Amino acid sequence: MAREFTRHPSPWMIGAVFTGTLIARIAVGDWQATDALIPLVVVATFPLTEWVIHVTVLHWRPRHLGPITLDSELAVKHRAHHTDPRDIPLVFIPTRSLIFTIAALLAIALLAFPRLGLGLTFLLTITTLGLLYEWTHYLIHTDYKPKHALYRAIWRNHRHHHYKNEHYWFTVTTSGTADRLLGTAPDPAEVPTSPTARHLHAS
Repeated sequence: MAREFTRHPSPWMIGAVFTGTLIARIAVGDWQATDALIPLVVVATFPLTEWVIHVTVLHWRPRHLGPITLDSELAVKHRAHHTDPRDIPLVFIPTRSLIFTIAALLAIALLAFPRLGLGLTFLLTITTLGLLYEWTHYLIHTDYKPKHALYRAIWRNHRHHHYKNEHYWFTVTTSGTADRLLGTAPDPAEVPTSPTARHLHAS
């Protein structure tokens, strides 16, 4: 299972950034109390961030401005992922989109923080969560069966999103904290099975 995971580009790309950032962070030093605060804030807000990205970016409905179609690779690939949730390459962040994302995160780490060490701490936290996201999402879409309660809750939520109703259960790596907060974690028994869960935005 891990061997299949490492056959895809995104774990290697995120892992390379993580490794380089870790080496740079140790070399820079300058550890301060805020270096502990940044991971706490990022991890605490990650379920909400994940929910917002899933709803607004991945479930983006193509818009048309005259002859121009406003769409993104992430949204296109995510629609394909819903069509065939067991197509493993579609589980991972698309390479081109990931390159742009990494470039943006590097810019934020280098320019948006008052000191380099703090920016590197931010980037180290984000890449750690990125690897966790890719592994969890991959595992959910394999035949691996949950053995522990926490992962079982995460697995169940995302399976409901794909096979029950695409309008609910948007978190992937958490057990639905943001979904409960934002009203997208109903009782599955009370939610009708959506005819468009496999074909997003179809009428």
